[in-house]
Amino acid sequence: MDLSVPVTDDVKLHFRHRPGTASLPFLLVHGMASSARLWDEVADHLAAAGHAVYAVDLRGHGDSDTPETGYDTPTAVADLVAAAAALGLDRVVVAGHSWGGNVSVRLAAEHPELVAALALVDGGWLEPAKAFASWDAFVGALRPASLEGATVQSVSDYFRAIHPDWSPAAIEAAVDTMLVNPDGSLSRRMSTEQHMSILHSIWNEPPRPWYAAITVPTLLMPAIPKGADGKWADRIRSRIRETTADLRHATMREYLDSEHDLHAQRPRRVADDLLDLARGVQPALGIR
Repeated sequence: MDLSVPVTDDVKLHFRHRPGTASLPFLLVHGMASSARLWDEVADHLAAAGHAVYAVDLRGHGDSDTPETGYDTPTAVADLVAAAAALGLDRVVVAGHSWGGNVSVRLAAEHPELVAALALVDGGWLEPAKAFASWDAFVGALRPASLEGATVQSVSDYFRAIHPDWSPAAIEAAVDTMLVNPDGSLSRRMSTEQHMSILHSIWNEPPRPWYAAITVPTLLMPAIPKGADGKWADRIRSRIRETTADLRHATMREYLDSEHDLHAQRPRRVADDLLDLARGVQPALGIR
């Protein structure tokens, strides 16, 4: 079910919604230049367990409106708060991927009444000023690639080659993060300036200062890349534990031999971990 939810006088966010009867709904927040659709297979599993699911397209992404401004973490949080009010959501399990993890951290810190539990899916702990030698190096790594000459077929073939264990639905969802033009070519949904605005927000507003304000159970779900030797994997674990030390109720479940887009690569395991998180908080909320 598609929902169009007004969050300001001139901006509506699109949600991919699955209804459910369980007491705790899920709010799924994608990363930069992604979309709600990449959560589809996770959402299917959550809904099969009886939970309502709301997967959002943040502004400028997916089928949401693309205003000129508002491409930063605080605005994304404000949009989600307004959408939750419009949808009548008051206690949700929030899962954020990549930059969506940063957004979800700040949402949980600033609006504890809204968030029952928090899951950070290979995101929510990046400190680019520490991880990269300079702003230019950070931008160089995350600047959007040119789509000149790209078509649905060529990009689909590319994604299948680099993600051999993704399902056909996940490949289609990844292609759908871009706009398909009438001639079959592809273009970006956001302008370069809007994309850069998000990067500036990631650089200038790391999530660490918000951790101490988070009181709900938090699940850290890092991807350990395929081929990472023991020392490299240990460095990843140590960096995440050090960065998130102020998260008082955090546990970690690692995804070995995995990619950044865990929800696309391993949707059933991601869903199972999210369901475990929800089951763990239900008694404290008086839910059976």
